[in-house]
Amino acid sequence: MKILIINGPNLNLLGQREPGIYGQTSFDDYLKSLRERYGDVQIDYYQSNVEGELINKLQEAGFLCTPVYDGIVLNAGAYTHTSIALHDCIRSLKSPVIEVHISNVHTREEFRHHSYLSPVCRGVICGFGLDSYRLAVESFLAP
Repeated sequence: MKILIINGPNLNLLGQREPGIYGQTSFDDYLKSLRERYGDVQIDYYQSNVEGELINKLQEAGFLCTPVYDGIVLNAGAYTHTSIALHDCIRSLKSPVIEVHISNVHTREEFRHHSYLSPVCRGVICGFGLDSYRLAVESFLAP
């Protein structure tokens, strides 16, 4: 099985940015432990602060008749709440997408309560810290 994790804007700063919300672990450190835990699964990773680059990567990973990845875990960061372009892209993919958030977006600012991505994703996981990514990976492994 091949899974791609895609992180959007500012998530390159995990472990440094607002540790009270996002924790003190860098994503690179977390990714290492995730790969060790699921040694029989190829877990690739991509991060960009640029919306168009996220769309390019999603299309590259999951649009073909035979998609490159069995599943995509997407934390689009703030683009979750603003991007119709990402919505349209995800809707056209053959690979299923799980939307994840580290924090519980529903306990935060009002503008974070709406997601343009949720309606076109297989599911949404939020509020479990970095473990939200593990839960998304597990969802692809479940029979």
